[in-house]
Amino acid sequence: MNNLYNQTDFNGILKRLDNLQPNAVRQWGKMDVAQMLAHLNAFLETALNLDPQKRMLIGRILGGLFKTRYVSEKQFSKNRPTGKNYIFTDLQNFEKEKSKALQLVRQFYESGPTKCTGLPHPFFGYLTPNAWAIAQWKHFDHHLR
Repeated sequence: MNNLYNQTDFNGILKRLDNLQPNAVRQWGKMDVAQMLAHLNAFLETALNLDPQKRMLIGRILGGLFKTRYVSEKQFSKNRPTGKNYIFTDLQNFEKEKSKALQLVRQFYESGPTKCTGLPHPFFGYLTPNAWAIAQWKHFDHHLR
């Protein structure tokens, strides 16, 4: 299964990020490319324990029911709800967010499982480092498709 601790998968995400252009047109959804990068960066910061997020009440109730699918091989669905701390509607600086994304992806990969957060995902609850790595890869793949 693809994950950001796998060197081939890591290199693939880096290449896809590197190929992004500020004028890339979204295929679906509401975010432009810079907002999407800020969104991805915020989620990586959660996984790296740089910006821990509180559990959502709805996640405490329903998160466990969906966790298995979240870290399965099935792709993320389009236009799913997003936690408010991961939504960026204001103007973002593309070059800054792209540079930050490349740096955070490298940090996640190079730090490895021992530096992955031990705190729960805001919706799905506690994830193993491998589950975080799968979710990160799937999340990047979802937005870069």
